[in-house]
Amino acid sequence: MKFDKLYSGKLIKRYKRFLADIVLDSGETITAHVPNSGAMTSCIEDNCPVWVTFHDDKKRKLKYTLELTKMGENLICTNTGVANKIAIEAIENGTIKELQGYKSLKPEQKYGQNSRIDILLEDENKKCYVEIKSVSLRLNDTLAFPDAVTSRGTKHLLELEQMVKEGHRSVMLYVIQRTDDLPFRLAYEIDKKYAETFEEVTKNGVEVLVYQSTIDLEEIKIIKKIS
Repeated sequence: MKFDKLYSGKLIKRYKRFLADIVLDSGETITAHVPNSGAMTSCIEDNCPVWVTFHDDKKRKLKYTLELTKMGENLICTNTGVANKIAIEAIENGTIKELQGYKSLKPEQKYGQNSRIDILLEDENKKCYVEIKSVSLRLNDTLAFPDAVTSRGTKHLLELEQMVKEGHRSVMLYVIQRTDDLPFRLAYEIDKKYAETFEEVTKNGVEVLVYQSTIDLEEIKIIKKIS
C-alpha cells in the first residue's frame, strides 16, 4: 500500500487516545487524528519522529492523520486501519499462501453477535472467516498483542470459534506493523482473558497466522510469514 504524501515532524503529546499535538518540520504546530484505540506502548514518546498525512475534506475537523512513528531505528505504522488494507493486498497478490483458492473476497461482512468479520473468503462449497489484528507493541525482545485489555478482541475470538463449530474455516491473522525482526507472542500480562480465550479457541480449530510487514516512507506491505 502506497502512502499518501507524508509530512514529517515531532510528537509533542498524545491525549484523549485519538488526538496528538505535533510540530511539523515546517514549524507549524498541528493536532492530528490518531487512528489507534490502544495504549501505543513502545510506539510513541514525547519528541519522537512522526509522519502524518493531510486530508483536505470539509467534513473532517482534523485534517491530519498520524500514520508512522519512529522508535530507535524502527518505523512503526500506528494506523490500525492499515492492517486490513495490506492484508487484502497480500491475499490478492498471493503473499499469504494459506488464504488462496477462494473465488471471492468480501471485506467487512456482518456475522456473529452484531459484529463484522474483516474478510470473508468464499468458494462454492466453503467459507473462510478472517479476523485481522494490527501488532505494534514491543515487550522486551518480542512483539505482542494486545497492548491494552480488549473485550472486543476476546469476543471476536469466540465468534471465530463459533464459525468453526458451524462447519466453516476461521483464521486469526496478526499483522506486524513495525520493522523490528522479533518473535511474536500473546501479551498475557496485559490481557489474561484474551490470552486464555486464544488458547481455547485455537484448540477448537481456529487457525492462527502471523505475518511481517515492511515499512518505509513510501509504502507498507506484507512480506513474509513468521508463524
